[in-house]
Amino acid sequence: MADVMRQWVWRAVLAAALALGLAPPAMADGGASDWFVTDQGRVRLVAAAPDAGDGAQLRLGLEFRLAPNWKIYWRSPGDAGYPPRLDWAGSTNLAATEMDWPAPQRFSVLGLETIGYTDAVVFPIAAKLERPGQPAHLHVALSYLTCDDICIPYDAVFDMNVAAAGAASGSNFAALIARYEARVPAKGGSAEFKLEGATISAGRHPELALRVAASPLLAAPDAFIEAPAGVAFGKPLSPVREEDGVSVLRLPIFGDGKAVERLIGEPLTATLVDGTRALEARVAPAAAPPSEGALGLLLDILPIALLGGLILNLMPCVLPVLSIKLLSVIEQGGRSRRALRLGFLATALGILLSFLALAGVMAALKAAGVAIGWGVQFQEPLFLIAMVAIVTLFAANLWGFFEVRLPAWLGGLAARGDATSFAGNVAIGAFATLLATPCSAPFLGTAVGFALAAGPVEIVAIFLALGIGLAAPYVLVAMVPQLARFLPPPGRWMLVLRRVMGVALALTALWLVSVLVAEIGRAAALAVALLMLATAASLQLLRAPLARRIVPAALVLGAFLVPMVLAAPPGAAPPDAFWQPFDRAELERAVGAGKLVFVDVTADWCLTCKVNKELVIEKPEVRARLAAPGIIAMRADWTRPSDAIAAYLKSFGRYGIPFNAVYGPAAPRGIALSEVLTPGAVLDALAAAAGPGSKIAGAAR
Repeated sequence: MADVMRQWVWRAVLAAALALGLAPPAMADGGASDWFVTDQGRVRLVAAAPDAGDGAQLRLGLEFRLAPNWKIYWRSPGDAGYPPRLDWAGSTNLAATEMDWPAPQRFSVLGLETIGYTDAVVFPIAAKLERPGQPAHLHVALSYLTCDDICIPYDAVFDMNVAAAGAASGSNFAALIARYEARVPAKGGSAEFKLEGATISAGRHPELALRVAASPLLAAPDAFIEAPAGVAFGKPLSPVREEDGVSVLRLPIFGDGKAVERLIGEPLTATLVDGTRALEARVAPAAAPPSEGALGLLLDILPIALLGGLILNLMPCVLPVLSIKLLSVIEQGGRSRRALRLGFLATALGILLSFLALAGVMAALKAAGVAIGWGVQFQEPLFLIAMVAIVTLFAANLWGFFEVRLPAWLGGLAARGDATSFAGNVAIGAFATLLATPCSAPFLGTAVGFALAAGPVEIVAIFLALGIGLAAPYVLVAMVPQLARFLPPPGRWMLVLRRVMGVALALTALWLVSVLVAEIGRAAALAVALLMLATAASLQLLRAPLARRIVPAALVLGAFLVPMVLAAPPGAAPPDAFWQPFDRAELERAVGAGKLVFVDVTADWCLTCKVNKELVIEKPEVRARLAAPGIIAMRADWTRPSDAIAAYLKSFGRYGIPFNAVYGPAAPRGIALSEVLTPGAVLDALAAAAGPGSKIAGAAR
């Protein structure tokens, strides 16, 4: 009985010791110590080789494997915590050690910013021997803190014998240690990823601005600053600015004003992380020059936005609505000057109101942290179904299937193309805006990129300028109504024209259904198409007034319910031997190997993308050049939402498509092309990216 009691007492003491983070030394030979195991993970000491080898230095690693959600801390832990600490006292044949820190990650919890690691990490350690090649005994005491909802400190001791050179065999952990050595930030960076300078803006909201040269451009960067006591740095503000080909990361500074001012000229250690890239550099920030103010830049962008909106009238996305524009003009050919003006001004008002609504939605989504972009609403199935319904109703009206207003919930959108109705003309302007959004025209990308990278005031101002540009032709006719009088007066010929225009809108509806296939699957998209066909048929065949209202409304409502019943994940696109799927890591590897890469960001709903494809990319001379040895064609399909593609576009300051870029030895950061491609522009960019005297097949003009 006494023996049993002694066993239970011993077990209780051992359990208490483990709970307090105490453990007997974990000792082993053959390249690794025993694990120190807790409920929150385990840790051990490993060696790249089981013996001392011929050199004066051992490659060791402190390996942590953590339970889900638990973390340990970086050397500069942030607002809380402390990093792992090692004490090598008691070791023999050991002169010195130096531990490296792989690139960490940021944790934001309840307003606290901490920096560290989750899952698994190995800290590479360089151990210098006093007597190279001779046996060594490693004795290390580890103290560390691991946290989830609570934090638990632990202390452990590891012992490991290292045999003389050639005197031992066993497992080695060289590959494991090397994998994490590769994650240690490069000192000073490289030609493709380098910190070029820093400035500090003092004042009410002080900021540290880091100028980073990166090729390719930064995608999801973070920066960790090791600062003196009394000063802290927040995570980089979004978005990342691009100035003269250099990315600018802006970090808020927290501390009293005098402490911030003392940072000017004071060397700081900065660690930058962007995906798999990381660098560590010392930088002495200079005082930032006085700001030119956002107002001046906004005033420079507004004319570009006006021009972009004006050009949008000519883009293929707006061509389907030209039928409504033309019909509106023709039906007003015999009307009074006042009626013409009111009609065109109402359409312009519809455009402006729609752009203001888009600006409000974009500003709200950005404030909520949602990825935003020009035309991304075409990635939403319900929006596509609404557009199919509206276009179908317009087509049915032009075919003469109905001549009265639909129920109030449609707001008179399809009421006779309505040249005489103020609401009808406003609706035409709104409809033109909706069909314009999947297109990105020259100058429009620059304006939208500036707006979505700025605040709500800039978003509203830029979108209003875009709307004014798109509405400019209507305003012009309103100011000079004599222009409309050159059109022929209404007559029987208009009946034929209305039917032809209805066919054009029906084809638009079919195109929207084809886009819908990528979102909800073929069966669900076909069901939506059949319901829309039934809606048009009911408007033509039903005669009872009540039935003509209820049945079409029910069919349209049924279309909106289809995704909840039939939607299935769309099947993967068939492989294309010519196009490789977009992969940013593969892109970097290809450019590093001296190859050219042509990136095409496209979507099924982007009509300008399809025009670029048919008229430029698929042209024999361009296709042959892209298929040449040493050139890789990558396609990024943005039909459905993709954070990776959105981040890639954002790295170029773009928020809409089409977007194309060319990379190569002479252009590792990429050459961004215009929204509207030409064969010459693509071929010139390939030649420029290859560089003079390049031997890449097909690169030279």
